[in-house]
Amino acid sequence: MKLIKPFKGLRPTPELASRVASHPYDVVSRKEAAEQAVDNPLSFFHINKPEVDLPDAVSPFDDLVYETGSKNLNRFIENGILEQDPEDTFYLYKQIMGEHEQIGLVAVASIDAYEEGLIKKHELTRPQKEDDRVNHMKALGAQVGPVFLTYRADEKIDQIVNEEIANTPEYDFVAVDNTRHIFWKIEDRVVISALEEAFLKVDSLYVADGHHRSAAASRVRDAYSEANPEHKGDENYNWFLVVVFPDRQMQILDYNRVVKDLNGLECATFIDQVGERFELRKLETSECKKPDREHQFSLYIDGQWFMATAKGSFINQSDPVKNLDVSILQEQLLEPILGISDPRRDERLDFIGGIRGVEELERRVDSGEWALAIALYPTSISSLMAIADANEVMPPKSTWFEPKLKSGLIVHLLN
Repeated sequence: MKLIKPFKGLRPTPELASRVASHPYDVVSRKEAAEQAVDNPLSFFHINKPEVDLPDAVSPFDDLVYETGSKNLNRFIENGILEQDPEDTFYLYKQIMGEHEQIGLVAVASIDAYEEGLIKKHELTRPQKEDDRVNHMKALGAQVGPVFLTYRADEKIDQIVNEEIANTPEYDFVAVDNTRHIFWKIEDRVVISALEEAFLKVDSLYVADGHHRSAAASRVRDAYSEANPEHKGDENYNWFLVVVFPDRQMQILDYNRVVKDLNGLECATFIDQVGERFELRKLETSECKKPDREHQFSLYIDGQWFMATAKGSFINQSDPVKNLDVSILQEQLLEPILGISDPRRDERLDFIGGIRGVEELERRVDSGEWALAIALYPTSISSLMAIADANEVMPPKSTWFEPKLKSGLIVHLLN
């Protein structure tokens, strides 16, 4: 089965790309997005996070939000900010963050392949977030945030990509976070065909980041096909927007947690209970606050950092899921001590990407809004793929990939 194919991308004109490009909708708060969009009418936040244009009293899940996003997308098209390429093509997207570089192929991926397990998942989704992306795609008639996929690196694909990036890019700019974004349109039909043929030999793809968007795309396809009496299976809505990277280029950072309260426990009692399941010690002010190996967790509570190392009796190395740090944390601390049995839905728990550093964890707790912060060691890409291959799922928010794909550089129209 064909996993990916070229498509007619809707893109900003080269001179506007850097102003249009925004963070993904789910990595910044509403307030942060509004601050970035208020002085930039070209910001893609007006499309992928359209609540920035509405009063704070309006829920981000209100129908008015999706209607606003649709109007803004149409406005961008009518004003020539976004233009659609006339022919199906692939694109290349390179990101440079410090010393790390990664190059992905921009394409659309088969929803049939996704539903048949050839595009593999490793996480469950949160219903409200999935519903939000379904409503957003339906209202806009478009997928505006690419799903981040990976695959086991292939020398032939690497060769084609490395030859193609010698050409002049469409976009090349440095974002405010100092990450460089370079984007090519592949013009040569022979190269496009060669890439299609090479990917026919790729057995499977893996969702790295974008489980809610891919699940939502599947649901939207079902809705479109049911409403189309002439549905054939080759319509645009049968495919979803992706950027596909080889596994050896993946950079996974820690994905940390904050907890609203201690489940009725006093701080000293909580520490004592953690000490029953982990080797626990206070960290000195000068010590690094981040874990330096798996099965270690840094806890920040009441102005003090602790290093908690899981005891051997609580580590199950024979089970790839239970051996994950996120699983150990859930089974030995979050559920038995703090009473968080469903991390997907419990609003007492929030997730903080490692890109924000331990300073953000300290800020959250010191503000008084959160009682506890927990820093984890990053999950490996090999663990992710092994779990997906076994048709298992990780606990929610097990991985944080960096750099993030910019939204707004490419859109896939469904109609």
